Amino acid sequence: MAWTSLFTPQHGAASARRRVGALLAGCAALALLAGCATAPREPVTVRVIAFNDFHGNLESGSLSLPWPDPDQPGRAKRLNAGGAAFLANTDIAIPGNHEFDAGKDELLRVLRGGCATVKPEDPTTSCPFGRHEGAKFKVFAANVINADGSPLFAPSVVLERGGVRIGFIGAVTRSTPSIVVPSGVAGLRFVDEAAAINAEARRLQAQGIQALVAVVHEGGDTGTPGQPLEWNDAGCPRPRGAIFEIVRQLDPAIDAVFSAHTHQGYRCVVDGRPVMQATALGRGVSVADLVIDPSTGDVDRARTQHRNLPVFNAGSDVQLRDRIVAVEAEPWASALRQSLTATAGAPIAARVAEYAAAAAPRAQKTVGRIGGSFDRSGRTDSSAGRLIADAQHQATRSPDRGGADLALMNPGGVRTDLPCRGTPPCAVTYGDIFSMQPFGNSLVVMTLSATDFKDLLESQQAPGRTSPTFMSPSASLNYRWDAKAAHGQRVQDVLIQGRPLSSFREVRLTVNSFLAEGGDGFVILRNGRNRLGGELDLDAMTQFLATSPSPDTRSRITLAE
Repeated sequence: MAWTSLFTPQHGAASARRRVGALLAGCAALALLAGCATAPREPVTVRVIAFNDFHGNLESGSLSLPWPDPDQPGRAKRLNAGGAAFLANTDIAIPGNHEFDAGKDELLRVLRGGCATVKPEDPTTSCPFGRHEGAKFKVFAANVINADGSPLFAPSVVLERGGVRIGFIGAVTRSTPSIVVPSGVAGLRFVDEAAAINAEARRLQAQGIQALVAVVHEGGDTGTPGQPLEWNDAGCPRPRGAIFEIVRQLDPAIDAVFSAHTHQGYRCVVDGRPVMQATALGRGVSVADLVIDPSTGDVDRARTQHRNLPVFNAGSDVQLRDRIVAVEAEPWASALRQSLTATAGAPIAARVAEYAAAAAPRAQKTVGRIGGSFDRSGRTDSSAGRLIADAQHQATRSPDRGGADLALMNPGGVRTDLPCRGTPPCAVTYGDIFSMQPFGNSLVVMTLSATDFKDLLESQQAPGRTSPTFMSPSASLNYRWDAKAAHGQRVQDVLIQGRPLSSFREVRLTVNSFLAEGGDGFVILRNGRNRLGGELDLDAMTQFLATSPSPDTRSRITLAE
């Protein structure tokens, strides 16, 4: 999901701080204010602030951002950043793919208010402090269509600031049906993002709204892989990814694009308009100052300024924070300074603390131990992914639990590393494993033919894809991957429990419920027969942690040289 907030210099410094809280409040104190005359025909500057892919990171304690070292070019400093209290008073939002994880009805319930029905074994609780009142911000998306052809949400939102109107048009990645459990998008269509945005832009222009901003839950990447310090490089080196294809198809009337989904930071100009993303988890914001002619409603693109900025929090190192501000140019230096004095986030901080206290007994409960840190890195499978796959295989390998030969874990479902804090064996809390697997998936054991199983592994790199997306296997599966081989022949020397795949007529495997319905594009799993539902993934992990596992540093997928 991506959120935006906006205000104009004319509101004055005090009201600006109240309006956007710690989201860079204080446009009124900038040089922009000095240039704002009170005559009705003078240009109006409106600041738009966006953040994306928040992923429930309400608390700021463990959040950090690699920020370019102000004193050593090419190097990074770790800056504590983010937290809901420092992102207060958001105006509008678009949904992202994860908003559909639990289905349309649950999404609408969260937005409109009310409490969910939960089962005793569910890892979450609904409405612990009374009935949920619903969202206080508007949600919009032009390309999510109901079965009857109507839009699920309003396609756009028009906001007025300083006597000028701005139209915000939303869109969600059309790949959502392939990365969300099918039941979550049942009855919905996700149409072409650019086509939907362009159609809505024409409708808004017909109403006289000329200042247009696209907010899109789709993204890309720039720069050199492994060097993620280019997120404010206006030169936008090596732009790649779906968002740039979308932008090239957008109507020329679109003045700015805020993007999301890929958790990257970039600040590009494509066809004369900014295209931005502020990494993820609320640690940074993308900011654009739009100068609008009140007589025509048009944006003067030559005067648009834009920048990605960090979200300072109470844990930000004071010396590093001050150096970042000192080297920042105006108007951004003033914006960062005034964000430090904003107080609008205090009620949000109190609310987060209330929920954190309610969750603390369960979150802090020790559920097991580990003999070292498990992380998500790796050229093929990761130690974190292997840990989850091993836990799920152990939970389903006995005949009465499904008789699984192996388990596979999708990398996108491993949301955090599992660090070993202190001297091994290190304690692991429920909060640790919930952060690692927050989706509440259950285990599903199924049977595939040996041919389908081989095709499943081959589908980790679909035709046309430049690189594979490897599922992490349990210890009972090993194979070799030859990237130079033709599609359909890359998976070689498959061993299941030490036996070659050729000796199997069928394979019994375990995946999570997301994958079982064809999630992440692994549609072959829909062919699975003799399905047996299992326990929650967190319960399987808790049982496995009782053995105090140590990281397996050996990849189970070997790359052919």
